[in-house]
Amino acid sequence: MDVQRPLPRLPLLHLMAGTIVLLAALLAGPVAVRADSFVLLATYDGVINPVTAEYLHDALLSAQDNGAQALIIRLNTPGGLDPSMRLIIKDITAATIPVVVYVAPSSSRAASAGLFITMAAHVAAMAPGTNIGAAHPVAIGGGEMDKTMKEKVENDSVAYLKSITSQRGRNVAWVEDAVRKSVSVTEREALKLKIIDLVAEN
Repeated sequence: MDVQRPLPRLPLLHLMAGTIVLLAALLAGPVAVRADSFVLLATYDGVINPVTAEYLHDALLSAQDNGAQALIIRLNTPGGLDPSMRLIIKDITAATIPVVVYVAPSSSRAASAGLFITMAAHVAAMAPGTNIGAAHPVAIGGGEMDKTMKEKVENDSVAYLKSITSQRGRNVAWVEDAVRKSVSVTEREALKLKIIDLVAEN
């Protein structure tokens, strides 16, 4: 999808009932599977910014309004703006349907703000050959923050990320290192460390 175009309606991707059953199992809850069950897929590749937040907001509204069982966000991002990231996370946490963040395709990443968005998802998945992490905050424009401001921003980022990560039962200690030490891991390491829920080819 072209993220620069207005998206009054997004295409609805019909998947087999087995996909919905798998999603229900991952969410540890029962779901009635209808013959017309479907999920909506929204793809984003680029920097997190206000356009991203609007695009994913519209995708979630479309999924909910059209009766989708879930929204899948296929994500590849180096990070981006904190306010836009927080708007996306606010939408995910307020969603009335499950939101899956899927870091894909191979060679993609969920760095910086992408890590936060992935941790907010009800289901976090990665494709083979992807990576996640490196979430140390940086000043807009690449400038240097003074020591006090740097500590404030870093501590705020850690607290926020730990909060959304603990809500999903994921590895809180590791995400703190992702912010403070800029650590990054592969999809297999992420699964082993309980940062994500599954590795999937598609």
